[in-house]
Amino acid sequence: MIRQGYAPHPAADAATPPGAAPASPYDVDPQSWLLSLGEAAGGKLLEGVQAIGVSAQGHGLLTLDAGGALVRPALVGNDKRAQSAAADLIDSLGGRAAWAQAVGAVPSATQAVAKLRWLARTEPDAARRVTELMQPHDWLVWQLLGRPARRTTDRGTASDTGYWSAATGSWRPDLIELALGHQVRLPEVIGPAEAAGHTPEGLLISAGTGETMAAAFGLGVGIGDAVISLGASGSVFSVHHEALVDPSGTITSYADATGMHLPVVHTLNAVRALRGTAELLSVDLEELSALALKSTPGSYGLVLLPYLEGERTPHLPHTAGTLTGLRRESMKPEHLARAAFEGMLCGLADALDVLRGRGVAVRRVFLLGPAADLPAVRAIAPALLGAQVVVPQPADYAALGAARQAAWALGAAHGTLSPHQPPLWPAAASQVFEAGEELAVGQAVRQQYVAVREQTHPGAFEAGPGVGQLG
Repeated sequence: MIRQGYAPHPAADAATPPGAAPASPYDVDPQSWLLSLGEAAGGKLLEGVQAIGVSAQGHGLLTLDAGGALVRPALVGNDKRAQSAAADLIDSLGGRAAWAQAVGAVPSATQAVAKLRWLARTEPDAARRVTELMQPHDWLVWQLLGRPARRTTDRGTASDTGYWSAATGSWRPDLIELALGHQVRLPEVIGPAEAAGHTPEGLLISAGTGETMAAAFGLGVGIGDAVISLGASGSVFSVHHEALVDPSGTITSYADATGMHLPVVHTLNAVRALRGTAELLSVDLEELSALALKSTPGSYGLVLLPYLEGERTPHLPHTAGTLTGLRRESMKPEHLARAAFEGMLCGLADALDVLRGRGVAVRRVFLLGPAADLPAVRAIAPALLGAQVVVPQPADYAALGAARQAAWALGAAHGTLSPHQPPLWPAAASQVFEAGEELAVGQAVRQQYVAVREQTHPGAFEAGPGVGQLG
């Protein structure tokens, strides 16, 4: 890292005219992204720079008319307005398995394909004017290049739309017509080390990619690595050599930024289970962690199934969390605190086992998010996850991944780097935690958790994930 700059995006309501209704947080003027980019790149940040890479949120949609102008503000974020539209689309194609087979993903409210169906139903006049679709990173690259006739995207961003198949490497225009009602123009999907073009000033712009794919590139994850992101909800993804078609829709089959694949499994509950327990005990997360470490593995028989918001993995959308094993000796704050950490990590281990059960090798697990710094997470995770745990130091890995992609594309253009294999960068600074002698104890805790899950929700996993494998 040589230089870095930062600027926030303007708040959604900052651009609302006086007297007008507040803007939806899901409707954004993308010009604000360009303004922020210009602010972040101010001063001498770009002095000597020869190439630029762009990473941006994958869950976005920009609708353009025949002249290349926006039909409406960009749709971004976890836009729950499209939930019913996503459900309609699932039924329209014949169910979850049909979508998984078609594009490796079952539509959700966040995906562009569901936003298209929502637009067609709620803003039909705008929908009819749409002749072209872009994702946020596509649009930013296009703007940086001076809005050329050629529009490009990459495999990673394309795989997040719901109308591109990572398995076949092709668009599915029939699914766009199913959602929107007519055909549209789509960007050209270029290779990971290809250039999208050059700016009027001569700077190379690389293909760009989505935030998750760029973060994986920035972290330097490869075959044998999995990444667990600890937010309110959780996600588990790994690098794999092929797209995984999952008829249940539990696995979402993304492409990565290097020519490989990123199978992802989502959970609805991760740190929200810790926060809920902390509020119940009137402590903060650091105090909850300290309490948990006063207990012992297995939490004196307490088991928390952390399905506080329903759950995606396993597919239990209408359930609630469950606390079992209450006895007089277990009814202490430290045992409840530990049960929360064990429940969260066992839920994520279930998601990890879905990938393992499909042949994904997992030797190291990267833990991301502020909760990865909690001592209880670091102490408990290796044994429950059954792998070495790596906690990288905080950094903007999505931006690092975009910069690496730009360097790779520049080298490939000059003939100094292979376009088929990215160069090796030094590993991110991190702390490593091993299960050691605790592995057997940790696996016994997993068995306790799995037994309670199966008793409470029999057959929730079609094949019932066991400890360390699916089956």
